[in-house]
Amino acid sequence: MGQAPKKRTVANAITEAVRDFRNLKTPDVEPVPDDVRIDGKTCLVTGANSGLGRAAAIELARRGGNMILACRPGHDDTCDEIKDASGSDIVEMVEVDLADVRSVHRCCDELKRSGVRIDIALMNAGLMTPTARETPQGYDTMFAVHFLSKRVMIDRWLKDGVIRPAEQGGEPPRIVFVSSESHRSADAIEFDRLGEYSEYGIKESMRHYGLSKLVLSTYATELSRRLNPSESADVAVHALCPGGVSTRIARDAPALLKPIVNPALRLFFRSPEKAIAPIIYLCCAPEAGTSTGMYLHLMNRKQVSDSAADPDNGARLWEASEAIVAKYRNAT
Repeated sequence: MGQAPKKRTVANAITEAVRDFRNLKTPDVEPVPDDVRIDGKTCLVTGANSGLGRAAAIELARRGGNMILACRPGHDDTCDEIKDASGSDIVEMVEVDLADVRSVHRCCDELKRSGVRIDIALMNAGLMTPTARETPQGYDTMFAVHFLSKRVMIDRWLKDGVIRPAEQGGEPPRIVFVSSESHRSADAIEFDRLGEYSEYGIKESMRHYGLSKLVLSTYATELSRRLNPSESADVAVHALCPGGVSTRIARDAPALLKPIVNPALRLFFRSPEKAIAPIIYLCCAPEAGTSTGMYLHLMNRKQVSDSAADPDNGARLWEASEAIVAKYRNAT
């Protein structure tokens, strides 16, 4: 009988991240050299206004990417800041609230009208809510932001031609998901209750975070299978865990915990600028453009968990989430 998943709490998540930091292995992959360019490639980054997304957007722009920043409303200065930091003027923004399916569809409508064709999609945006938070459509916010919005976006982009599988001899587009090692200790996905909202408090928030990342990792693995039925990579689909990063992901932590969490983040976790190395590898390295299904933890190759890799789980998730996506397919 399998071992029960370890209960996830904020405290043990910090402990595990500190352990990663102190026990860094020799990397399996090397950082992408500065002279590797992506000139002229259109890159969309979700959550580009802060943390990993912002640092990655600056680096991708510096390497020549034509940037589209997909951010929540209220970040009008982000474009100019990223232009200044990267030295690139080819930076624009689209507004999207990833917790609201209708907002996601409006964003997709805008990209379709503009005739955008994405070469590199970095699905980065994430959060950890301290307690249950319900979306306008009645789903848990972490489920919606980490998985449902991504499923809706990619469904639309493939249908609208915003992302197009490579033609023979062409270079595949890339889709890169920022996941988390917390997916390994998550509870099993309840496919018949997928996305169902329930109340929970701070003691359960990390468990729900890990579960949402398991759903994401399972989806990324299944998406790679479905988009690449043969040995060649028609769309390069990859995922990663950046390790412990000092970001604003704990911005909603209760006031009593912030004096503990925020100093721990600054002391033991890496800055976003240092933590983006696996992101830049999967977005820019030539190897990652000719293969699919790679998962990096920091700069080390790993397999996703057995649960996330299971084709039966992938098929069940696809079917269960298709029912949700179809419900809002024409929503604006």
